[in-house]
Amino acid sequence: MEAEKKQRRLSQAMVFLILFGVVSLFSDMTHEGASSIRGAYLTLLGASAGTIGFISGLGELIGYSMRYVFGKLTDRTKRYWPMVILGYILDVLAVPALALVGEHGWVAACMLLVIQRMGKAIKKPAKDTVMSFAASQEGAGKSFGIQELLDQIGAFLGPVLLYVVMLFRTGEDAFSSYSHAFAVLAIPGFLTILLLLFTKHKFPNPERFEPEPKEYVPFRMKKSFVLYITGISLFAFGFIDYSLILMHVSRTYTTLAGSLAETSALVTEGTLPLLYAGAMLVDAAAAVVFGYLYDKMGAKALAISTLLSSGFAVFVFAIDSVPALLLGVALWGIGMGAQESILKAAVTTMVPKDNRATGYGVFECSFGVFWFLGSWLMGVLYDISIPALVAVSVISQLAAIPLYLFSTGKKVQMEDKA
Repeated sequence: MEAEKKQRRLSQAMVFLILFGVVSLFSDMTHEGASSIRGAYLTLLGASAGTIGFISGLGELIGYSMRYVFGKLTDRTKRYWPMVILGYILDVLAVPALALVGEHGWVAACMLLVIQRMGKAIKKPAKDTVMSFAASQEGAGKSFGIQELLDQIGAFLGPVLLYVVMLFRTGEDAFSSYSHAFAVLAIPGFLTILLLLFTKHKFPNPERFEPEPKEYVPFRMKKSFVLYITGISLFAFGFIDYSLILMHVSRTYTTLAGSLAETSALVTEGTLPLLYAGAMLVDAAAAVVFGYLYDKMGAKALAISTLLSSGFAVFVFAIDSVPALLLGVALWGIGMGAQESILKAAVTTMVPKDNRATGYGVFECSFGVFWFLGSWLMGVLYDISIPALVAVSVISQLAAIPLYLFSTGKKVQMEDKA
């Protein structure tokens, strides 16, 4: 009888994970669809490379740093669903609003992108925490890997949807084509909110998936957690935002298509969303593979994924070749898959239930601050020295690997317990 009850609880946990994954699918269709053309759109509106790097980094700074504040608030109030719903509404409504900016409205567009990131800041600690409650029943790595798989199916479909929209708008000027593309993203945005409310109705108390701790343990920065946070901060610093990659591709390949025969059919303004869609497919596959590996290998899975992804900047920025570009974007996708799955799974195993939203807040805040600094620096370096940009990106990511391994070392674990 007890075994049957446990099985029912586990199956309900998986239903919850899948439902939330479908919510994320439509959400990612919305904002990742936008990400596939965001850099080119900002360039069209008049933003410079430094501005794009700054705004991308600022968006990540707000989207991640404020997660500490909202994580603390979530742990204090235990109001998981209100935080998730409010964040999702801001997240998915700011994207189609980009269709309303004028032809020189890069300032308004940048403000909307920052609002969208604020929505993510509000929702993410609460979302990751309720996901972790169900994940505790199914295996953290596997659960976040499955969730990221569904996430990235949406991240693939979003750019493909925009590719189709822009394909049928080829007779229009570039600004009108982009505006129509952003307007279409209101459809998956609406479906996101609809399914989110259904999931809340079906699972009003997801915290019940994970047993309550026997005693309250106040949150403190254990040595293993500090080492881990330092590692992910270095990774974030070197992991270039896709907006800068897209701008580079737009400048280097699509604008030179007439003189570079090999690029004329493969890399054009119309195929830019497909390039991002391909990265999202790699992201999805990497999330599942490394999620399962994390449950078996722990931090070694983090080290392997980072080692694989660390060289993406070499192929994207240092080699003007379509095959190298495709390989670089694929490696970037591996890094994204790790970021969205096993990096979160590690927090689930390191931080107790009562403080997990705060743990996610610390994790995401540090990640965001260093992503902001890195994105800003990369944007500046792009106009000064491409080799310097590549070197900073690769070295920073590789420096994270020993810290991942040290964070789970036996000596560190013994010191934490002491």
